[in-house]
Amino acid sequence: MNTFQDLGLNDDLLRAITDMGFETPSEVQDKAIPLLLESETDLVALAQTGTGKTAAFGFPMLQKIDISSRTTQGLILSPTRELCLQITNEIKAYGKYCKGLNVVAIYGGSSIQDQARDVKRGAQIIVATPGRMKDMISRRMVDISKITYSVLDEADEMLNMGFKEDITEILSHTPSDKNTWLFSATMPKEVATIAKKFMDNPKEITVGNKNEGSTQVSHEYYLVNSRDRYQALKRLADANPDIFSVIFCRTKRDTQKVAEQLIEDGYNAGALHGDLSQNQRDLVMKSFRNKQIQMLVATDVAARGIDVDDITHVINYQLPDEIETYNHRSGRTGRAGKTGISMVIVSKSEVRKIKSIERIIKKDFIKKEIPDGMEICEVQLMSLANKIHSTEINPEIDKHLDSINTLFENTSKDELIQKFFSVEFSRFFNYYQKSKDLNVAENSRDRESREHVSNDNAARFFINVGTRDGFDWMKLKDFLKEVLELGRDDVFKVDVKESFSFFNTEKEIKDKVLAFFTDYKHDGRFVNVEETENKGGGSRGGNRSRGGGGGRRDRKDNGFRGDKRSKSGGEGRRRSSDSDSKPRRSSSSSYSSDRKSDSSSSSRPRRSRR
Repeated sequence: MNTFQDLGLNDDLLRAITDMGFETPSEVQDKAIPLLLESETDLVALAQTGTGKTAAFGFPMLQKIDISSRTTQGLILSPTRELCLQITNEIKAYGKYCKGLNVVAIYGGSSIQDQARDVKRGAQIIVATPGRMKDMISRRMVDISKITYSVLDEADEMLNMGFKEDITEILSHTPSDKNTWLFSATMPKEVATIAKKFMDNPKEITVGNKNEGSTQVSHEYYLVNSRDRYQALKRLADANPDIFSVIFCRTKRDTQKVAEQLIEDGYNAGALHGDLSQNQRDLVMKSFRNKQIQMLVATDVAARGIDVDDITHVINYQLPDEIETYNHRSGRTGRAGKTGISMVIVSKSEVRKIKSIERIIKKDFIKKEIPDGMEICEVQLMSLANKIHSTEINPEIDKHLDSINTLFENTSKDELIQKFFSVEFSRFFNYYQKSKDLNVAENSRDRESREHVSNDNAARFFINVGTRDGFDWMKLKDFLKEVLELGRDDVFKVDVKESFSFFNTEKEIKDKVLAFFTDYKHDGRFVNVEETENKGGGSRGGNRSRGGGGGRRDRKDNGFRGDKRSKSGGEGRRRSSDSDSKPRRSSSSSYSSDRKSDSSSSSRPRRSRR
C-alpha cells in the first residue's frame, strides 16, 4: 500500500493530510488520485459509501485548479444537502493551506441570494445539489461555462432520487472538453447511460465487485410474525446496549410512528424524513452526530448523505423495494475501516427477498434468533458492570462516603453488590420475565402467519383501483396497510387487475375495513371496497357470490369493471373523470394507541438516558 507522499500530492495538501491524522490512503484513493493527477481523463469509480471517495476526487481537483483565479473551475454535484455540506467542509479542510481557496456550497433550504453572493466573490469550486444548482443557472446567478472538472458523487443515489433530468440540464451548460469524474456505489443502467452521454472513453476503477456489499459489514436476519416487528426491534436494541444505529422504514408515516414509539418507551431515538423542515433535519442530525440520539429512524431518501463513521448497526425494520437500496442502507455502517452489522427484521412472506439480496451483494445472511428476555437481562447486567468497573472515581464523592457507609454499615459486600445492580436489573427482569418467544420457524406451518390464514378465517374484498391507477400488488398492500393502520402481513393475497383489485384480511378486522371505506374519497374520487365470497382457498381471482338486497352488493370476480358502483341510499356514485391519477396517501396523522407491551403483566422498562 502506498503512502500519501507516494501519490504525487503537493506539500500544501500533504500538510493538511498530516493535520487530519491520515496515514495511508484507502483503496479507492490509492487507485484514483495518481490516475487523476497524471492525466486529463474522465473516470468512473465504483466504491461503497464510506471508502473515502471525497478525498479521492477532492485532492486531485485541489491540486489541478488555478487557485489564483476567481473563475469557477470545479463543480461537484451530490444528492442531498447533508452530503453537500459535508463535502464542502472536507474540501475546505483538505485545502486549508491553499491560500485564496474559496469553496461554496449551493443547496436548498438556505438563502439563494446569499449563496449567489458567495459565488460572485470568486468560488473556484462549487459543491451543489442538483435542484438548487439548476435553479441558480436558470436565474443566471452562477456561471459554470468555464469549468474544467465536474464530479458526480453518489451518482446512483442522485438518479434514484429522480435527478436525471436536472443533471442533464446542468451539464449542458458546461464545456464539452471538461473532465468528468463519476463516483458511485453501484452501476445500474441509468448510471451507465449518464457515463456514456457525458464522458469520453472514461477510465474505470472498481473497489470490490460491482454492486457487491462491503466486506466490513455482516448481514443478519430475524424471522418474526409481522405484528411482532416492533417488539423484535426493541429486543435487538436492548440486546445491544451500546447500539448507535440507523433504522430504516419504507414510509414517512412508519418512520415517525416507530420513532415516537421508541421515544415513548424511553429510548434515545429520533425521526428523519421528508416532512421535517430543514431546521428540524439539522437539529436531528446534530443530535445524532453528538450521539444524543442512539437510534435514528429514517426513510431511504432522508438518510441519503448521512456520513457518520461509527454507526454500529443498520436495522432494516422493513426491506426496501429495490435491492440496490439495501446496499446503500448497509453501507451506512462498517465505514472507515470499522466493522458493522446490518440486521433485517422479516416476516415469512419476505424471506425470499433475502435470497435475492444475497445473490446481488454476494454476501450470505446469517439467520439469527431474537434473544429471549433472560438473555437480554444478562447482557444489560454485564454492560452495567463493565461501565461501573471502568468508571473513573470522582474525588468529590469522598465527602459523602461517611453518610453512605453509615447507611450500609450492616450490609455485606455481596448484598451491597446485589442491591446496587438490582436497581437496573429489576427493570428488565420484571419486563421480560414472562415475555414470549418472538421467533418463527422458517419452514413451519405457523397458523399465525398471515400468508397462511385458512380460508375459513379470511375475508376477501373487492376494491375499485388497479394498475390504471398506478398500483401494483406491493403499492396497493402498502396503501391499505397505511390507511387502515394494519401490520404489513395483515393484508395478503393481493391481486391487482387493470381497474380493480382484490385483497384478503382476517375476518376479525372485516368490519373495520368496510367501515373505513364507507364514503371514502381521494381527490374527490370514491374508493369503494366490498366483501366478496372467498372460495377456492382464497386463491387470487376467486369467485364472488351474488348478494341479495342490502347496502353492499357482492359482485362476480370476472368481468366486473371498476367504473361501475353499487348504489347507496338511492344515489349512484360517479367515477371521477380524473381516473388516471393515483389515490393520495391518507393525510391522517393519528397513530394506533394499541401499543402492546412485550409482557402483559409488567410495565414497560424505560431505557436510561445516556
